[in-house]
Amino acid sequence: MSGLPYINLKKAFNRLWRRKPLVIIMTAAIVFRLLAVIFAKGWGMMDDHFIVIESAQSWVDGKDYNDWLPGSPSNTGPTGHNFFYPGLHFMLFSFFRFIGLDDPQLKMMLVRFFHAAWSLVTVFFGYKITERLGNRRAARLAGILLAILWFMPWLSVRNMVEITCIPFLILAVWFIISREDNPAQQAVFFIAGLFLGFAFNLRPQTLFFSAGIFITIILQKKWNEVIGLILGMLIPVILIQGSIDYVIWGKPFVEIIQYFAVNFQDAQSYITLPWYNYFLVVLGLLIPPVSVFLFVGFLRNWRKNLLLFLPVVLFFIMHSYFPNKQERFIMPIIPFIIILGVIGWNEYIDRSPFWQNHMRWLRGGWMFFWIINLSVLPIVSVVYSKRARVETMSYLSKYPDIKHILVDDEGNSPEMFPRFYLGQWPYMSDELLEGENSEGMMGRVAKEFPDFPPRFVLITGDKLTSAQVIAVRKFFPFLVYETTIEPGMIDKIVHWLNPINKNRRVYIYRNTCFYPEKKE
Repeated sequence: MSGLPYINLKKAFNRLWRRKPLVIIMTAAIVFRLLAVIFAKGWGMMDDHFIVIESAQSWVDGKDYNDWLPGSPSNTGPTGHNFFYPGLHFMLFSFFRFIGLDDPQLKMMLVRFFHAAWSLVTVFFGYKITERLGNRRAARLAGILLAILWFMPWLSVRNMVEITCIPFLILAVWFIISREDNPAQQAVFFIAGLFLGFAFNLRPQTLFFSAGIFITIILQKKWNEVIGLILGMLIPVILIQGSIDYVIWGKPFVEIIQYFAVNFQDAQSYITLPWYNYFLVVLGLLIPPVSVFLFVGFLRNWRKNLLLFLPVVLFFIMHSYFPNKQERFIMPIIPFIIILGVIGWNEYIDRSPFWQNHMRWLRGGWMFFWIINLSVLPIVSVVYSKRARVETMSYLSKYPDIKHILVDDEGNSPEMFPRFYLGQWPYMSDELLEGENSEGMMGRVAKEFPDFPPRFVLITGDKLTSAQVIAVRKFFPFLVYETTIEPGMIDKIVHWLNPINKNRRVYIYRNTCFYPEKKE
Protein backbone atom coordinates (compact mmCIF):
# COMPACT_ATOMS: atom_id res chain seq x y z
CA MET A 1 0.00 0.00 0.00
CA SER A 2 2.89 2.36 0.74
CA GLY A 3 3.88 2.33 -2.92
CA LEU A 4 0.47 3.37 -4.22
CA PRO A 5 0.93 7.16 -3.77
CA TYR A 6 4.22 6.95 -5.65
CA ILE A 7 2.64 4.92 -8.46
CA ASN A 8 -0.29 7.30 -8.71
CA LEU A 9 2.02 10.32 -8.71
CA LYS A 10 4.15 8.75 -11.44
CA LYS A 11 1.06 8.05 -13.54
CA ALA A 12 -0.16 11.61 -13.06
CA PHE A 13 3.24 12.97 -14.04
CA ASN A 14 3.43 10.78 -17.16
CA ARG A 15 -0.08 11.81 -18.14
CA LEU A 16 0.76 15.50 -17.74
CA TRP A 17 4.05 14.98 -19.62
CA ARG A 18 2.15 13.50 -22.55
CA ARG A 19 -0.69 16.02 -22.58
CA LYS A 20 0.86 19.28 -21.37
CA PRO A 21 4.64 18.91 -21.42
CA LEU A 22 5.21 22.65 -21.58
CA VAL A 23 3.75 23.00 -18.07
CA ILE A 24 6.40 20.66 -16.65
CA ILE A 25 9.18 22.21 -18.75
CA MET A 26 8.38 25.77 -17.70
CA THR A 27 7.94 24.75 -14.06
CA ALA A 28 11.37 23.10 -14.03
CA ALA A 29 12.90 26.12 -15.74
CA ILE A 30 11.33 28.51 -13.22
CA VAL A 31 12.31 26.46 -10.15
CA PHE A 32 16.00 26.21 -11.01
CA ARG A 33 16.19 29.80 -12.19
CA LEU A 34 14.66 30.98 -8.93
CA LEU A 35 17.32 28.99 -7.08
CA ALA A 36 19.93 30.82 -9.13
CA VAL A 37 18.23 34.17 -8.47
CA ILE A 38 18.39 33.62 -4.72
CA PHE A 39 21.73 31.87 -4.28
CA ALA A 40 23.93 32.44 -7.36
CA LYS A 41 25.48 35.68 -6.16
CA GLY A 42 28.64 37.26 -7.49
CA TRP A 43 29.48 37.18 -11.18
CA GLY A 44 30.78 34.75 -13.78
CA MET A 45 33.30 36.53 -16.02
CA MET A 46 34.91 39.93 -15.66
CA ASP A 47 32.79 41.60 -18.33
CA ASP A 48 29.42 40.71 -16.87
CA HIS A 49 30.21 42.70 -13.74
CA PHE A 50 32.90 45.30 -14.41
CA ILE A 51 31.65 46.34 -17.84
CA VAL A 52 27.96 46.37 -16.92
CA ILE A 53 27.27 46.72 -13.20
CA GLU A 54 30.24 48.83 -12.10
CA SER A 55 29.76 51.23 -15.00
CA ALA A 56 26.02 51.67 -14.48
CA GLN A 57 26.20 52.20 -10.71
CA SER A 58 29.12 54.62 -11.02
CA TRP A 59 27.07 56.77 -13.40
CA VAL A 60 24.20 56.80 -10.90
CA ASP A 61 26.68 57.92 -8.22
CA GLY A 62 28.06 60.70 -10.41
CA LYS A 63 31.29 58.85 -11.27
CA ASP A 64 32.64 57.24 -14.44
CA TYR A 65 34.26 54.00 -13.32
CA ASN A 66 35.63 52.95 -16.72
CA ASP A 67 36.36 56.48 -18.03
CA TRP A 68 34.08 55.90 -21.01
CA LEU A 69 32.50 59.36 -21.05
CA PRO A 70 33.94 62.53 -22.56
CA GLY A 71 35.35 64.74 -19.84
CA SER A 72 36.56 61.85 -17.67
CA PRO A 73 40.26 62.21 -16.75
CA SER A 74 41.56 59.23 -18.72
CA ASN A 75 39.15 59.36 -21.64
CA THR A 76 40.60 60.19 -25.03
CA GLY A 77 37.55 59.39 -27.16
CA PRO A 78 35.24 56.47 -27.94
CA THR A 79 36.49 53.26 -26.38
CA GLY A 80 34.44 50.79 -28.41
CA HIS A 81 32.08 49.84 -25.62
CA ASN A 82 28.36 49.36 -25.92
CA PHE A 83 26.34 51.86 -23.89
CA PHE A 84 23.00 50.12 -24.50
CA TYR A 85 23.21 47.26 -21.99
CA PRO A 86 24.98 49.21 -19.21
CA GLY A 87 22.54 52.03 -20.00
CA LEU A 88 19.58 49.77 -19.23
CA HIS A 89 21.16 48.98 -15.87
CA PHE A 90 21.83 52.66 -15.31
CA MET A 91 18.10 53.35 -15.69
CA LEU A 92 17.26 50.43 -13.40
CA PHE A 93 19.74 51.52 -10.72
CA SER A 94 18.47 55.10 -11.02
CA PHE A 95 14.98 53.80 -10.30
CA PHE A 96 16.33 51.85 -7.30
CA ARG A 97 17.93 55.07 -6.03
CA PHE A 98 14.61 56.89 -6.52
CA ILE A 99 12.67 54.39 -4.38
CA GLY A 100 15.40 54.28 -1.73
CA LEU A 101 16.76 50.81 -2.51
CA ASP A 102 20.49 50.92 -1.76
CA ASP A 103 21.45 47.39 -0.64
CA PRO A 104 23.79 46.02 -3.35
CA GLN A 105 22.94 42.36 -2.76
CA LEU A 106 19.20 43.03 -2.95
CA LYS A 107 19.66 45.09 -6.11
CA MET A 108 21.60 42.28 -7.72
CA MET A 109 18.99 39.73 -6.70
CA LEU A 110 16.40 41.78 -8.57
CA VAL A 111 18.75 42.05 -11.56
CA ARG A 112 19.13 38.27 -11.54
CA PHE A 113 15.36 37.89 -11.31
CA PHE A 114 14.76 40.07 -14.38
CA HIS A 115 17.37 38.15 -16.36
CA ALA A 116 15.90 34.81 -15.26
CA ALA A 117 12.42 35.90 -16.36
CA TRP A 118 13.79 37.07 -19.73
CA SER A 119 15.55 33.73 -20.25
CA LEU A 120 12.21 31.90 -20.02
CA VAL A 121 11.47 33.28 -23.49
CA THR A 122 14.22 30.98 -24.81
CA VAL A 123 12.69 27.94 -23.12
CA PHE A 124 9.08 28.64 -24.13
CA PHE A 125 9.70 29.59 -27.76
CA GLY A 126 12.50 27.06 -28.12
CA TYR A 127 9.87 24.43 -27.37
CA LYS A 128 7.45 26.04 -29.85
CA ILE A 129 10.07 26.22 -32.62
CA THR A 130 11.01 22.56 -32.14
CA GLU A 131 7.37 21.50 -32.18
CA ARG A 132 6.76 23.49 -35.34
CA LEU A 133 9.81 22.16 -37.21
CA GLY A 134 9.69 18.66 -35.74
CA ASN A 135 7.05 17.11 -33.51
CA ARG A 136 5.93 17.10 -29.89
CA ARG A 137 8.34 14.33 -28.91
CA ALA A 138 11.28 16.39 -30.15
CA ALA A 139 9.83 19.53 -28.53
CA ARG A 140 9.59 17.83 -25.15
CA LEU A 141 13.25 16.83 -25.24
CA ALA A 142 14.54 20.16 -26.58
CA GLY A 143 12.38 22.06 -24.09
CA ILE A 144 13.60 20.17 -21.04
CA LEU A 145 17.22 20.56 -22.20
CA LEU A 146 16.77 24.31 -22.57
CA ALA A 147 15.12 24.40 -19.15
CA ILE A 148 17.53 22.37 -17.02
CA LEU A 149 20.72 21.72 -18.95
CA TRP A 150 23.31 21.91 -16.19
CA PHE A 151 24.66 25.41 -16.96
CA MET A 152 21.48 27.06 -18.27
CA PRO A 153 19.88 28.32 -15.00
CA TRP A 154 23.17 29.74 -13.68
CA LEU A 155 24.06 31.47 -16.94
CA SER A 156 20.52 32.80 -17.34
CA VAL A 157 20.94 35.13 -14.33
CA ARG A 158 24.33 36.50 -15.36
CA ASN A 159 24.86 39.93 -16.92
CA MET A 160 26.28 38.46 -20.09
CA VAL A 161 25.30 39.95 -23.43
CA GLU A 162 26.03 36.56 -25.00
CA ILE A 163 23.13 35.13 -23.00
CA THR A 164 20.83 38.15 -22.86
CA CYS A 165 20.73 38.40 -26.66
CA ILE A 166 19.45 34.82 -27.12
CA PRO A 167 15.72 35.49 -26.51
CA PHE A 168 15.77 38.15 -29.23
CA LEU A 169 17.25 35.63 -31.70
CA ILE A 170 14.71 33.00 -30.64
CA LEU A 171 11.83 35.45 -31.10
CA ALA A 172 13.09 36.48 -34.55
CA VAL A 173 13.22 32.86 -35.70
CA TRP A 174 9.82 32.09 -34.16
CA PHE A 175 8.11 34.98 -35.92
CA ILE A 176 9.53 33.87 -39.27
CA ILE A 177 8.77 30.14 -39.09
CA SER A 178 5.41 30.39 -37.34
CA ARG A 179 3.89 32.70 -39.93
CA GLU A 180 5.25 31.33 -43.19
CA ASP A 181 1.73 31.05 -44.61
CA ASN A 182 0.67 34.50 -43.46
CA PRO A 183 -0.21 36.75 -46.44
CA ALA A 184 1.29 39.71 -44.56
CA GLN A 185 4.75 38.15 -44.50
CA GLN A 186 6.55 41.44 -44.98
CA ALA A 187 5.13 42.76 -41.68
CA VAL A 188 6.18 39.52 -39.96
CA PHE A 189 9.73 39.83 -41.28
CA PHE A 190 9.77 43.48 -40.19
CA ILE A 191 9.01 42.36 -36.61
CA ALA A 192 11.66 39.64 -36.86
CA GLY A 193 14.10 42.30 -38.04
CA LEU A 194 13.33 44.40 -34.97
CA PHE A 195 14.34 41.49 -32.74
CA LEU A 196 17.54 40.93 -34.72
CA GLY A 197 18.31 44.64 -34.35
CA PHE A 198 17.93 44.47 -30.57
CA ALA A 199 20.14 41.36 -30.50
CA PHE A 200 22.78 43.31 -32.45
CA ASN A 201 22.54 46.19 -29.97
CA LEU A 202 23.40 43.75 -27.19
CA ARG A 203 25.98 41.62 -29.01
CA PRO A 204 27.21 42.96 -32.38
CA GLN A 205 28.56 39.53 -33.36
CA THR A 206 24.96 38.32 -33.77
CA LEU A 207 25.25 40.07 -37.13
CA PHE A 208 26.71 36.79 -38.43
CA PHE A 209 23.59 34.94 -37.25
CA SER A 210 21.36 37.56 -38.88
CA ALA A 211 23.40 37.30 -42.08
CA GLY A 212 22.56 33.61 -42.23
CA ILE A 213 18.85 34.43 -42.11
CA PHE A 214 19.26 37.09 -44.80
CA ILE A 215 21.11 34.69 -47.09
CA THR A 216 18.43 32.02 -46.62
CA ILE A 217 15.62 34.43 -47.49
CA ILE A 218 17.55 35.72 -50.50
CA LEU A 219 18.06 32.14 -51.73
CA GLN A 220 14.28 31.75 -51.54
CA LYS A 221 13.94 34.95 -53.61
CA LYS A 222 11.53 36.53 -51.11
CA TRP A 223 12.55 40.09 -51.88
CA ASN A 224 9.73 41.84 -50.01
CA GLU A 225 10.59 39.81 -46.93
CA VAL A 226 14.24 40.77 -47.26
CA ILE A 227 13.26 44.45 -47.36
CA GLY A 228 11.04 44.02 -44.30
CA LEU A 229 13.84 42.27 -42.44
CA ILE A 230 16.37 44.99 -43.29
CA LEU A 231 14.04 47.84 -42.31
CA GLY A 232 13.10 46.14 -39.06
CA MET A 233 16.72 45.55 -38.10
CA LEU A 234 17.86 49.07 -38.96
CA ILE A 235 15.28 50.81 -36.77
CA PRO A 236 16.55 49.70 -33.31
CA VAL A 237 20.17 49.96 -34.48
CA ILE A 238 19.71 53.55 -35.66
CA LEU A 239 17.46 54.63 -32.79
CA ILE A 240 19.62 53.07 -30.08
CA GLN A 241 23.23 52.80 -31.28
CA GLY A 242 23.06 55.89 -33.45
CA SER A 243 21.21 58.17 -31.07
CA ILE A 244 23.18 57.21 -27.94
CA ASP A 245 26.49 57.91 -29.69
CA TYR A 246 25.15 61.14 -31.13
CA VAL A 247 24.07 62.40 -27.71
CA ILE A 248 27.42 61.48 -26.12
CA TRP A 249 29.90 62.17 -28.92
CA GLY A 250 27.98 64.34 -31.37
CA LYS A 251 28.39 61.65 -34.05
CA PRO A 252 26.34 58.49 -34.65
CA PHE A 253 27.83 54.95 -34.54
CA VAL A 254 31.30 55.98 -33.37
CA GLU A 255 31.32 53.42 -30.54
CA ILE A 256 30.29 50.49 -32.73
CA ILE A 257 32.88 51.45 -35.37
CA GLN A 258 35.53 51.65 -32.66
CA TYR A 259 34.29 48.33 -31.22
CA PHE A 260 34.97 46.45 -34.44
CA ALA A 261 38.27 48.30 -34.95
CA VAL A 262 39.52 47.34 -31.47
CA ASN A 263 38.40 43.73 -31.91
CA PHE A 264 40.38 43.34 -35.11
CA GLN A 265 43.42 45.24 -33.85
CA ASP A 266 43.59 43.21 -30.62
CA ALA A 267 42.54 39.87 -32.12
CA GLN A 268 45.78 38.25 -30.88
CA SER A 269 45.92 40.09 -27.55
CA TYR A 270 43.57 37.92 -25.54
CA ILE A 271 42.86 34.20 -25.40
CA THR A 272 43.95 32.72 -28.74
CA LEU A 273 43.03 29.10 -29.31
CA PRO A 274 42.96 26.72 -32.32
CA TRP A 275 40.12 26.79 -34.86
CA TYR A 276 38.53 23.59 -33.52
CA ASN A 277 38.26 24.92 -29.95
CA TYR A 278 34.52 25.61 -30.13
CA PHE A 279 33.81 22.07 -31.31
CA LEU A 280 35.39 20.85 -28.08
CA VAL A 281 33.55 23.46 -26.01
CA VAL A 282 30.13 22.50 -27.38
CA LEU A 283 30.88 18.77 -27.14
CA GLY A 284 31.83 19.22 -23.51
CA LEU A 285 28.98 21.53 -22.52
CA LEU A 286 26.33 19.24 -23.99
CA ILE A 287 27.92 16.16 -22.32
CA PRO A 288 29.05 13.21 -24.46
CA PRO A 289 27.70 10.97 -25.90
CA VAL A 290 24.53 13.09 -26.15
CA SER A 291 26.54 16.02 -27.49
CA VAL A 292 27.65 13.74 -30.35
CA PHE A 293 24.02 12.74 -30.96
CA LEU A 294 23.03 16.40 -31.18
CA PHE A 295 25.90 17.28 -33.53
CA VAL A 296 24.92 14.42 -35.84
CA GLY A 297 21.28 15.48 -35.76
CA PHE A 298 22.21 19.10 -36.39
CA LEU A 299 24.32 18.27 -39.45
CA ARG A 300 21.71 15.92 -40.90
CA ASN A 301 19.09 18.65 -40.67
CA TRP A 302 20.76 21.27 -42.82
CA ARG A 303 18.72 21.09 -45.99
CA LYS A 304 15.33 20.77 -44.33
CA ASN A 305 15.83 23.63 -41.86
CA LEU A 306 18.26 25.91 -43.65
CA LEU A 307 16.77 28.99 -41.95
CA LEU A 308 18.22 27.85 -38.61
CA PHE A 309 21.15 25.83 -39.89
CA LEU A 310 22.86 28.52 -41.96
CA PRO A 311 22.83 31.26 -39.25
CA VAL A 312 24.32 28.84 -36.72
CA VAL A 313 27.00 27.58 -39.09
CA LEU A 314 27.97 31.08 -40.21
CA PHE A 315 28.18 32.26 -36.59
CA PHE A 316 30.21 29.17 -35.67
CA ILE A 317 32.63 29.50 -38.60
CA MET A 318 33.32 33.20 -38.01
CA HIS A 319 33.99 32.65 -34.30
CA SER A 320 36.18 29.62 -35.03
CA TYR A 321 38.18 31.65 -37.55
CA PHE A 322 38.68 34.60 -35.19
CA PRO A 323 41.77 34.08 -32.96
CA ASN A 324 40.29 35.45 -29.73
CA LYS A 325 38.19 32.63 -28.29
CA GLN A 326 36.36 32.55 -24.98
CA GLU A 327 33.73 29.96 -24.10
CA ARG A 328 30.99 32.55 -23.62
CA PHE A 329 31.36 33.86 -27.18
CA ILE A 330 29.72 30.74 -28.65
CA MET A 331 26.76 30.71 -26.24
CA PRO A 332 24.21 32.52 -28.47
CA ILE A 333 23.90 29.50 -30.80
CA ILE A 334 23.79 26.72 -28.18
CA PRO A 335 19.94 26.68 -28.01
CA PHE A 336 19.73 26.41 -31.80
CA ILE A 337 22.19 23.50 -31.87
CA ILE A 338 19.98 21.79 -29.29
CA ILE A 339 16.77 22.48 -31.24
CA LEU A 340 18.05 21.31 -34.63
CA GLY A 341 20.10 18.53 -33.06
CA VAL A 342 17.11 17.01 -31.29
CA ILE A 343 14.92 17.24 -34.41
CA GLY A 344 17.55 15.71 -36.69
CA TRP A 345 18.62 13.01 -34.25
CA ASN A 346 15.07 11.83 -33.58
CA GLU A 347 14.36 11.64 -37.29
CA TYR A 348 17.61 9.75 -37.83
CA ILE A 349 17.07 7.07 -35.19
CA ASP A 350 13.44 6.57 -36.30
CA ARG A 351 14.75 5.60 -39.75
CA SER A 352 17.95 3.84 -38.74
CA PRO A 353 17.81 0.01 -38.60
CA PHE A 354 21.06 0.04 -36.63
CA TRP A 355 19.68 2.17 -33.80
CA GLN A 356 16.35 0.38 -33.86
CA ASN A 357 18.28 -2.82 -33.12
CA HIS A 358 20.53 -1.18 -30.52
CA MET A 359 18.12 0.88 -28.45
CA ARG A 360 19.82 -0.33 -25.29
CA TRP A 361 22.97 1.58 -26.26
CA LEU A 362 20.94 4.66 -26.97
CA ARG A 363 19.10 4.50 -23.66
CA GLY A 364 22.43 3.94 -21.89
CA GLY A 365 23.88 7.09 -23.46
CA TRP A 366 20.90 9.17 -22.39
CA MET A 367 20.92 7.64 -18.91
CA PHE A 368 24.59 8.60 -18.51
CA PHE A 369 23.76 12.12 -19.68
CA TRP A 370 20.89 12.59 -17.23
CA ILE A 371 22.86 11.18 -14.30
CA ILE A 372 25.69 13.64 -14.93
CA ASN A 373 23.38 16.56 -15.73
CA LEU A 374 21.06 16.13 -12.75
CA SER A 375 24.01 15.57 -10.40
CA VAL A 376 25.73 18.80 -11.44
CA LEU A 377 22.62 20.96 -12.06
CA PRO A 378 21.59 21.71 -8.44
CA ILE A 379 25.19 22.45 -7.45
CA VAL A 380 26.00 24.77 -10.35
CA SER A 381 22.63 26.55 -10.14
CA VAL A 382 23.45 27.95 -6.69
CA VAL A 383 27.16 28.74 -7.12
CA TYR A 384 28.19 31.98 -5.41
CA SER A 385 30.99 32.91 -7.80
CA LYS A 386 33.84 35.26 -6.79
CA ARG A 387 32.53 35.14 -3.22
CA ALA A 388 35.73 36.35 -1.50
CA ARG A 389 35.93 39.55 -3.53
CA VAL A 390 32.24 40.35 -3.15
CA GLU A 391 32.20 39.67 0.59
CA THR A 392 35.38 41.69 1.10
CA MET A 393 33.74 44.77 -0.35
CA SER A 394 30.54 44.09 1.59
CA TYR A 395 32.60 43.84 4.78
CA LEU A 396 34.43 47.12 4.10
CA SER A 397 31.18 48.92 3.28
CA LYS A 398 30.73 49.30 7.06
CA TYR A 399 33.50 51.90 6.96
CA PRO A 400 32.43 55.33 5.65
CA ASP A 401 34.41 57.62 3.38
CA ILE A 402 37.08 55.19 2.15
CA LYS A 403 39.40 57.01 -0.25
CA HIS A 404 42.21 54.55 -1.00
CA ILE A 405 42.65 50.74 -1.01
CA LEU A 406 45.75 48.77 -1.98
CA VAL A 407 45.69 45.18 -3.27
CA ASP A 408 48.77 42.94 -3.02
CA ASP A 409 49.04 39.59 -4.78
CA GLU A 410 52.60 38.32 -4.29
CA GLY A 411 53.96 39.85 -7.47
CA ASN A 412 51.05 38.80 -9.66
CA SER A 413 48.65 41.20 -11.27
CA PRO A 414 46.19 41.87 -8.43
CA GLU A 415 42.54 40.92 -8.59
CA MET A 416 39.86 43.49 -9.38
CA PHE A 417 37.48 44.13 -6.50
CA PRO A 418 33.85 45.19 -7.14
CA ARG A 419 33.29 48.62 -5.63
CA PHE A 420 29.59 48.24 -6.41
CA TYR A 421 29.31 46.21 -3.18
CA LEU A 422 31.40 48.75 -1.29
CA GLY A 423 28.95 51.53 -2.10
CA GLN A 424 31.90 53.90 -2.52
CA TRP A 425 34.43 54.63 -5.27
CA PRO A 426 37.86 54.86 -3.64
CA TYR A 427 41.11 54.92 -5.57
CA MET A 428 42.40 51.35 -5.99
CA SER A 429 46.16 50.72 -6.12
CA ASP A 430 45.82 47.39 -7.89
CA GLU A 431 48.07 47.53 -10.94
CA LEU A 432 51.64 46.40 -11.45
CA LEU A 433 53.61 48.47 -13.93
CA GLU A 434 55.72 46.66 -16.51
CA GLY A 435 58.58 44.85 -14.79
CA GLU A 436 57.26 45.75 -11.34
CA ASN A 437 56.79 43.34 -8.43
CA SER A 438 54.68 43.68 -5.28
CA GLU A 439 57.38 45.43 -3.30
CA GLY A 440 58.00 47.84 -6.14
CA MET A 441 54.30 48.65 -6.40
CA MET A 442 53.97 49.28 -2.66
CA GLY A 443 57.05 51.49 -2.64
CA ARG A 444 55.67 53.46 -5.58
CA VAL A 445 52.28 53.89 -3.88
CA ALA A 446 53.91 55.00 -0.61
CA LYS A 447 55.90 57.67 -2.47
CA GLU A 448 53.03 58.82 -4.68
CA PHE A 449 50.54 59.14 -1.82
CA PRO A 450 52.49 60.20 1.32
CA ASP A 451 49.50 62.13 2.67
CA PHE A 452 46.91 59.79 1.16
CA PRO A 453 47.96 56.24 2.12
CA PRO A 454 45.68 53.25 1.60
CA ARG A 455 43.15 52.91 4.38
CA PHE A 456 43.05 49.16 3.79
CA VAL A 457 45.53 46.69 2.33
CA LEU A 458 44.04 43.52 0.84
CA ILE A 459 46.45 40.62 0.53
CA THR A 460 45.17 37.85 -1.71
CA GLY A 461 46.57 34.34 -1.90
CA ASP A 462 46.14 30.70 -0.98
CA LYS A 463 47.86 31.34 2.34
CA LEU A 464 49.40 34.28 4.19
CA THR A 465 53.09 34.17 5.05
CA SER A 466 54.99 36.25 7.57
CA ALA A 467 57.26 37.42 4.74
CA GLN A 468 54.29 38.99 2.97
CA VAL A 469 53.18 40.82 6.08
CA ILE A 470 56.70 42.07 6.76
CA ALA A 471 57.02 43.28 3.17
CA VAL A 472 53.77 45.24 3.38
CA ARG A 473 54.55 46.72 6.80
CA LYS A 474 57.91 47.93 5.46
CA PHE A 475 55.94 50.63 3.66
CA PHE A 476 52.81 50.80 5.82
CA PRO A 477 54.01 49.99 9.36
CA PHE A 478 50.77 50.75 11.18
CA LEU A 479 48.67 47.98 9.68
CA VAL A 480 46.52 45.80 11.93
CA TYR A 481 44.95 42.53 10.91
CA GLU A 482 41.21 42.84 10.47
CA THR A 483 39.77 39.57 9.11
CA THR A 484 40.03 36.88 6.44
CA ILE A 485 37.39 36.36 3.76
CA GLU A 486 37.18 32.83 2.35
CA PRO A 487 36.28 32.00 -1.25
CA GLY A 488 33.34 29.72 -1.94
CA MET A 489 33.77 25.97 -2.29
CA ILE A 490 33.31 26.00 -6.06
CA ASP A 491 35.70 28.95 -6.36
CA LYS A 492 38.31 26.89 -4.54
CA ILE A 493 37.76 23.92 -6.85
CA VAL A 494 37.92 26.10 -9.98
CA HIS A 495 41.14 27.72 -8.75
CA TRP A 496 42.62 24.31 -7.94
CA LEU A 497 41.75 23.00 -11.41
CA ASN A 498 43.18 26.09 -13.12
CA PRO A 499 45.16 28.60 -11.03
CA ILE A 500 44.57 31.29 -13.68
CA ASN A 501 41.15 31.69 -12.01
CA LYS A 502 42.12 33.89 -9.07
CA ASN A 503 39.55 32.79 -6.53
CA ARG A 504 41.56 32.93 -3.33
CA ARG A 505 41.45 34.11 0.26
CA VAL A 506 41.50 37.80 1.03
CA TYR A 507 43.38 38.96 4.14
CA ILE A 508 42.19 42.41 5.19
CA TYR A 509 44.57 44.79 7.00
CA ARG A 510 43.55 48.22 8.27
CA ASN A 511 45.88 51.22 8.39
CA THR A 512 45.77 52.84 11.85
CA CYS A 513 48.24 55.62 11.15
CA PHE A 514 45.97 58.08 9.36
CA TYR A 515 42.75 56.16 10.08
CA PRO A 516 42.67 55.22 13.78
CA GLU A 517 38.91 54.75 14.02
CA LYS A 518 37.39 51.40 14.83
CA LYS A 519 34.84 49.61 12.73
CA GLU A 520 31.38 51.14 13.03
